[in-house]
Amino acid sequence: MPRRTGMILVLFSVLWSAAAMAADTVPLPDTISPQAKAVIAFLQSAGLKQLKAPAPDDLAGWKALHAAQEKALEEPNRAVLGALGATVAEASIGGVPVLDIRPRGWSDDGRVIVYIHGGGFTLFSARSMAGLAALVGNAAGMRVISIDYTNPPAATWDTVQAQVDAVLKGLVASGTPLTRIAVFGDSAGGNLAIRTVLNLRDAGAGMPAAVLLFSPWADLTDSGDTAITLPDADPTLSYAGFLANSARAYAGGLDLKDPRVSPLHADFGKGFPPTLIQDGTRTILLSASVRTYRALKAAKLDATIDLYEGMWHVFQGAPAPEAEEALDSAGTFLKQRLK
Repeated sequence: MPRRTGMILVLFSVLWSAAAMAADTVPLPDTISPQAKAVIAFLQSAGLKQLKAPAPDDLAGWKALHAAQEKALEEPNRAVLGALGATVAEASIGGVPVLDIRPRGWSDDGRVIVYIHGGGFTLFSARSMAGLAALVGNAAGMRVISIDYTNPPAATWDTVQAQVDAVLKGLVASGTPLTRIAVFGDSAGGNLAIRTVLNLRDAGAGMPAAVLLFSPWADLTDSGDTAITLPDADPTLSYAGFLANSARAYAGGLDLKDPRVSPLHADFGKGFPPTLIQDGTRTILLSASVRTYRALKAAKLDATIDLYEGMWHVFQGAPAPEAEEALDSAGTFLKQRLK
């Protein structure tokens, strides 16, 4: 299947390690696929958790790390997009740069997925995450608009959020109703997806038809059960090594619990669209997914959490049957909600 080309996305790990480092000692379970085991072993050996992020205000340091990552992902993304037969065009919506990604055989039926990429806010771009966007678009058979927001610390939360809000407003102004739009975000992009929908709701502008979240980093603090229990098992993420400085670079001077940057602490009681949250059981951010789900259910909203045994943070681009199953589930959800 073409989606197996998502395996190339795991190569992002080479950006953060010039040489292999010692693998984590937490054993791998026999309840996951051999393919998933192989990916986890690779991620462990790549030493992502040894990454030491620049200081929150070290603009030059973040730019250098970002540039290296973008360079390394050029060819892998080109291969993914080519295998899927997706077309990619640069555009601007609401004054913000975006990529317009269309699956093979796409015909315009008015449905749009707005994608907000992850990477701790500070890393990745619409271009370097185009492969994941295309995988989801392929699963749903829909066009994807991927937002190329400004990475912190070149901008803080208010500028980034304003850019994302502007794209949604621009789409609506150009004739695409919110009822034909789904908002999709992974990791930090999941945070922005939640906050963007809340902003639309609170402004009285309405809400999109659906929200899809892959391991949303909805609380920027080092909180939750899995932040305590899974640091040694998680093959990719370290709060102290990377996430903490990324969070501060994004939040600027705001308290990290402020709902403007940690939307898990926002008020969902006034409504929220049908939401699918996907995550794995081997990531420190699993509790953020569970707590987001519980917050939505406490408000009596339509929410589903779709968990995958032994999977890591944003595993959906990997060469494993679990990833294909997750993409199938995500595609079905989007097709059911955007009719």
